[in-house]
Amino acid sequence: MRIEIIDHPLVAHKLTLLRDENTPSAVFRQLVDELVTLLAYEATHDARVQEITIQTPLTETTGVKLAEPRPIVVPILRAGLGMLEGMSKLLPSAEIGFLGLKRDEETLQAITYANRLPDDLSGRQCYVLDPMLATGATLIDSVNYLLERGARDVTCVCLLGAPEGLRNLEKAIGNRANVTIFMAALDDHLNEKGYIVPGLGDAGDRLYGVVD
Repeated sequence: MRIEIIDHPLVAHKLTLLRDENTPSAVFRQLVDELVTLLAYEATHDARVQEITIQTPLTETTGVKLAEPRPIVVPILRAGLGMLEGMSKLLPSAEIGFLGLKRDEETLQAITYANRLPDDLSGRQCYVLDPMLATGATLIDSVNYLLERGARDVTCVCLLGAPEGLRNLEKAIGNRANVTIFMAALDDHLNEKGYIVPGLGDAGDRLYGVVD
């Protein structure tokens, strides 16, 4: 498993604004969109392409396009939906799949309640969107879900991570596949409730408001 923390002044600037508790939801959503686009630029560095021939106004030349089969972007419901637009800007031709997972606040384990994914992901590059890598339970379940369907190249895009979550993920996934984690920052620790510290709070609530 490979971990990439994006060291860029614009990433740090937008993340600082996201952390601020006074940032309203509308601005928070816009910042997430902008930040994910920056992260996606780095995360798609190894996107597979194939050579094609095209005709310019002056001459014939060669270029590249995304290779088949198309990559698939998998936002984790519900907070991952807030990251989808930022990723889709760079991969507009990608297929979109969905996984619905929520965290049991007592056990801190992820529970799968919905999925909309192809049965066979063999040969597909998969991009998983999940804002917070806290305990790692959600990403572990998500990556395992993809691996069970034949995926062997999985890139996870997160806003923040915690050392505990990364350790859990690395232990659970091992060397079964090519898994890379891209994030804007690795924070200090998890608190007793499993929240990332200093973090930015509950990303889903800040994106969409509190749902009882």
